[in-house]
Amino acid sequence: MSTAPVIAAVDGSEGSLRALEWAVTAARTRGAPLCVVHVWQRMVLGRPEVTAVMPPDFVDDPVLDDVRARLRDRTGPPAVEYSRMAGAPEVLLPELGATAQLLVAGSRGRGGFAGLILGSSSMAAARDADCPVVVVPPSGREVHDSVPLAPGPRVVVGLHADNPDAASLAFAFAEADRRDARVQVVVAYPWPLGAWAVPGDFPPPVIDPDAVARETRSLAEDRTAALRDRFPRVDVEFTVLAGDAAGHLVAASKDAELVVVGRHRRRITAPARMIGSVTHAVLLHAASPVAVVPPEQHQEEQEHEQEHGQEHD
Repeated sequence: MSTAPVIAAVDGSEGSLRALEWAVTAARTRGAPLCVVHVWQRMVLGRPEVTAVMPPDFVDDPVLDDVRARLRDRTGPPAVEYSRMAGAPEVLLPELGATAQLLVAGSRGRGGFAGLILGSSSMAAARDADCPVVVVPPSGREVHDSVPLAPGPRVVVGLHADNPDAASLAFAFAEADRRDARVQVVVAYPWPLGAWAVPGDFPPPVIDPDAVARETRSLAEDRTAALRDRFPRVDVEFTVLAGDAAGHLVAASKDAELVVVGRHRRRITAPARMIGSVTHAVLLHAASPVAVVPPEQHQEEQEHEQEHGQEHD
């Protein structure tokens, strides 16, 4: 059985070339072939929704020629294939995820407005692809208010302690194992906790934030126990903080190898594929590459069945 490729989407922009380098390393560590894809698109004047079809005599592709030149003198794996496609990147790139183990793209390409932080093609791929999607940010993106951490390679993953995403956790541990990195599990809990009382009633009990933090950490350790047994070489550290999960993940992205987040799991009330607010914020602001991991199908189906059953109770 052939190994599914790592796909690098390129368009000649600086961002896509940074993504290419990340994809080369990812393919090498996974022992997978690399497929470099250029989606050729020409906008029709006055009709931005129309994409021209590639003419039969379209032979030269300067974008892929440049990539070939960049990779020509590389030694060792991965094996590289090149593919040229015609159409809308925001449609074609997600479709490529059906046959890939990983799709890598820059945060912005040549298209769109200069002020955009995240391009439509990258957003569409992260939202709709069947495989994990890594979005590589531009160079020089700064992150403030980061927590001091020990040096060394680090893969960051967000954990919702009450409703963990199994796919993103497994992806983070496997990636850390490949990279000889440790996993930093970032767990946020809401604070202050809401409490209210009817006038004249007893006041609500005082809640100890340290106790909440300890309970949250204990729950996070329990949620990751099976993965820590499965990947004994991977060191794990827990960052348990009050407040905004997105802000803590962005802060942890400084000097990280990768930040791993889950994609919004479909619900009866929200059946379409979506990028949740935390994932969206991390994509916009993280200083490191961000992996958006689709949920495991059986987990999504189980939650769908549970919600469907609740509707009929």
